[in-house]
Amino acid sequence: MAQQSFHFGMIGLGVMGRNLLLNMADHGFSVIGFDKDQAKGQALESSAAEGRVVKGVSTLKDMLDLLEKPRRLMMLVPAGKPVDDVLADLIPLLDKDDIVIDGGNSHYTDTQRRLKYMADKGFHFMGMGVSGGEHGARTGPSIMPGGDKDAYEKVAPILTAVSAKVGGEPCVDYMGKGAAGHYVKMVHNGIEYAIMQLISEIYAVLKQGAGYTNDQLHDLFAKWDKGDMKSFLVEITADVFLKKDDVTGNRLVDMVLDKAGSKGTGKWTSQDALDLPIPIPVIDTAVTVRTISSLRDERVLAATLYPSESHKLADTKDLETLAHDALNLGTIMSYVQGMAQLQKASSEWAMDIPLDKVVRVWRGGCIIRSVLLDPLYKAYTANPKLENLLLDKNIAALVSPLIGNTRKLLALAIGAGIPVAGLTAALSYFDAYRSAWLPTNLIQAQRDYFGAHTYQRIDQPGTFHTEWQPQ
Repeated sequence: MAQQSFHFGMIGLGVMGRNLLLNMADHGFSVIGFDKDQAKGQALESSAAEGRVVKGVSTLKDMLDLLEKPRRLMMLVPAGKPVDDVLADLIPLLDKDDIVIDGGNSHYTDTQRRLKYMADKGFHFMGMGVSGGEHGARTGPSIMPGGDKDAYEKVAPILTAVSAKVGGEPCVDYMGKGAAGHYVKMVHNGIEYAIMQLISEIYAVLKQGAGYTNDQLHDLFAKWDKGDMKSFLVEITADVFLKKDDVTGNRLVDMVLDKAGSKGTGKWTSQDALDLPIPIPVIDTAVTVRTISSLRDERVLAATLYPSESHKLADTKDLETLAHDALNLGTIMSYVQGMAQLQKASSEWAMDIPLDKVVRVWRGGCIIRSVLLDPLYKAYTANPKLENLLLDKNIAALVSPLIGNTRKLLALAIGAGIPVAGLTAALSYFDAYRSAWLPTNLIQAQRDYFGAHTYQRIDQPGTFHTEWQPQ
């Protein structure tokens, strides 16, 4: 029998899988990877630095024979049926107490099902979110493992070593029971959708509304990335404006079709929020606008039927300050809504998600990393059970000064016919959440009128129904 010597195995040697293994090898772990495509195994070995213990194989059995027991291995394959297919191939080769990690973007309900299925067979299973893209996988991602706590303890040294670090703290921690790891990653991606939508709207206001050039846009976003909105997404946005197209010589961003793709995780976030229920309108809007963008032929036709305004802002005084404050507010509301969803889901599904650790893990390595996460971390450290970040006094002190300028920017953008659905959703959510009274009493009266759905009163307890039509 082949000698068992490798610390960790990877199934799927695409760029993410390969880079994670190379990262592990750089930290002193011996690693082995399997892919049906032998060229990918060869690419893994040839990419390793001298002295690293790295091997690629083309059969699952070869990999499992060479892993030390209990085995620690991870899948990075497309979500859905491919994960179940890999598990079906793996199970006959596994031994009791082996650990299998799904590191892809699986839907949390699939992860919950697989946890029970694998546990019943005597195997450990974990769902784990990984954020940071190809570069992050190689240099230090944000890692969100959940599920089997015993299994986490056995893989924690490896995950801690390869994760991003902020202030010396690793951007990995146990995210909770059940499918918590994949649920946290799903909401992370929903927040990512939201912030990207908000940035694109600010781009439209500056470009369409005020005629900003790509150089001016680069300079502004680069300046913002040096201040209180420093973040990965603001940073890369500044970079995007400078990239030239090799074909035309134009700036590449101007040659990209305005039709956004998606892999479904934003939609999953919205769908689950509706089921909980918990309001996340900025994320919902981001998903919707991507869908609208896909209707490009219809949009082009509609533009001829409804000639638009000039899209020029009526006033550009203090525009950069207005845009900064509106983007800042919208970004905070995106985090607020995503974290509120995690809080509700943790309670609903008994996941015991530690919100302070979620925010700490997101501070480095991941796509939504931002200096704005620091005050959020402090809020959850002070009150781990905080239902909504807007109820924290320090968060309120951050939000309140941004409101007036956000209203001014939205008024200018709407007046110019520039679509700013995400920014509008952010402000409307804030206005609704901080309202002691909402006009939903009328809605409840209407529901009782046509459907006898009953209502509650403000002056006495109980449930009531009224015959609203005159007799």
